[in-house]
Amino acid sequence: MKSLIENYYAAFNSGDREALLELLADDVVHEVNEGQAETGKDAFRAFLERMDRSYRETVEDLAIFTGPESRAAAEFYIRGEYLATDEGLPEAKGQTYHLRVGAFFEARIGKITRVTNYYNLRTWLSQVS
Repeated sequence: MKSLIENYYAAFNSGDREALLELLADDVVHEVNEGQAETGKDAFRAFLERMDRSYRETVEDLAIFTGPESRAAAEFYIRGEYLATDEGLPEAKGQTYHLRVGAFFEARIGKITRVTNYYNLRTWLSQVS
């Protein structure tokens, strides 16, 4: 499980979205911070495309915690740049940010079946406002 999560974040940091998507089950559930859960690889792909339009991000100081064989958690810092205004959020002007994130995962037969991300939205807003 740990190597699956390491590979997920390596693909994220390299910008290889197809490699990242290959690690996901077809019916993956993505629980977006402060948003609705989305199901399926197509929804996850669309989420990544939206994110890539507005943000350039890198995961730093990754720590992975494994529990029962099907679950894991990660804590890390995201270092980012706000590139284009995201709907409902402040205007993007190239602001940078650095914030702590927690993520939770479930997996089945070597594929990630759930990704849940949490971060403090108020902290992010204070850094880009």
